[in-house]
Amino acid sequence: MELNSIKDTFDRVTKKQKLSSSKSQEVIEQLGQEIEQALSKLQSVPDATSQPDHKLILTELKTKLNEIAPLSQLESTQKELNIALTKYPKQLEKSFNPDISKAYRNVDFDSHTVDQIIANHFYLEGLFDLGDCFVNEAKAIEAAEMRIPFLEMNQILVAMKSRNPEPALKWAATNSDKLKHNGSDLELKLHRLQFVEVLQNRGRDEALNYARTFLTPFASDHMAEIQKLMACLLWAGRLDTSPYSEFLSPTHWDKLAEELNRQFCNIMGQSHQSPLSVTIAAGVQGLPTLLKLMNVMTGKQQEWQSMKQLPVPVDLDREFQFHSVFVCPVSRDQSSEENPPMLLSCGHVLCKQSITKLSKNNSTRPFKCPYCPSEVEVSKCRQLYF
Repeated sequence: MELNSIKDTFDRVTKKQKLSSSKSQEVIEQLGQEIEQALSKLQSVPDATSQPDHKLILTELKTKLNEIAPLSQLESTQKELNIALTKYPKQLEKSFNPDISKAYRNVDFDSHTVDQIIANHFYLEGLFDLGDCFVNEAKAIEAAEMRIPFLEMNQILVAMKSRNPEPALKWAATNSDKLKHNGSDLELKLHRLQFVEVLQNRGRDEALNYARTFLTPFASDHMAEIQKLMACLLWAGRLDTSPYSEFLSPTHWDKLAEELNRQFCNIMGQSHQSPLSVTIAAGVQGLPTLLKLMNVMTGKQQEWQSMKQLPVPVDLDREFQFHSVFVCPVSRDQSSEENPPMLLSCGHVLCKQSITKLSKNNSTRPFKCPYCPSEVEVSKCRQLYF
């Protein structure tokens, strides 16, 4: 909402600026035309009688310029622009608090763990020189252990961008059992890409030999896929006009590189997304809410940093939701091991502590569900597991 209001204010400034510029250009053109006409008249006057005529022409020019009144015309549009320009910085100051440290909670971080996260971020992003420099300066020796596997992954991905699947195929063959355990058919997809490349560049016979050597082991579980690839042999040299032309789409290489990245990191026990990047992105989304909370609590002379739980929800996009979270609709508390979600006999869900309060800590006393007319017994409530 705040970003929308800022954008609207910026759009108004832009509109006023364009209007002012257009008006200024229009006035300048009017002045230029009058001056050019006056110069033309001056040049056409004979020298013998030039003095009186020159004065008359200049007097007429002065009168016309006064009629145009450039300052008056520009004053209103410039005034509107100045007002818009004055409001815009105020809107920015209102929406963006420069001192974001006020939204920071005093948490004891393990600096060694933070150093590892930063080093892993550099290695995951392929910034090996920067990662090495950081490891040396921070003396995060253990973080350097991730350099070699991330370097291997980076080399494989660079080869994939060059349409060379050989390093990826070699890695997939080495980790075939782990990929199957993860339910991934990455190895088959890599062989499919290579089969199509062989068919396009080396002909039908070599493609058939490649299929017999590398695709046969997958036939029992992926027969439909293998049959499509075998049908491609009938369209050798003209696969782009065949019903199987989608196999030539360059998006297959991009998608397969992303999947390889995920599977490689999964086998390493690492996230394919940088934890540092995800944390910062989530923090940026949650920062406006935390700043508002800080301002409200300061106005009420209350200290929010000592709270075990934030009194307001911080809504993040689905990309930052990694596990199910239940918030009790009565107490607004997030469920925990000590306060798990409970399913009532009527189908509604509350946290255990809310049920205890509603039943007045009496397991045999029925209580009314706060969301429907049903009477509920504590003994019939069942814990939910997400």
